[in-house]
Amino acid sequence: MDSSKQLPAWLDGMNEEDLGFIRRFLLASGSLKQIAAEYDISYPTVRLRLDRLIEKIKLYEKHTKTDAFETLLRSAHVDGKMDLPTLTNLLTAYRKECKNAEN
Repeated sequence: MDSSKQLPAWLDGMNEEDLGFIRRFLLASGSLKQIAAEYDISYPTVRLRLDRLIEKIKLYEKHTKTDAFETLLRSAHVDGKMDLPTLTNLLTAYRKECKNAEN
């Protein structure tokens, strides 16, 4: 790989668990049934995990101009670790603090 090329932002946002899942998914040629068997989990659970990764990638693609903290909050929401009202409240408070710091 050419070291002068930068990795896409969405890839940088993936944790080790995400990267491991993506790797296994690719090696299984996209077979959700095979991934379910490898992880010893149900097909719907694999589908949910894949849907969350897709949303995470979309989030990084859509919000490339946000800072690292906003991206972290949004990732927590996509991963199901934070509900939407909490995300909204935290983003509002954070943006307010950033504006106050600028003034």
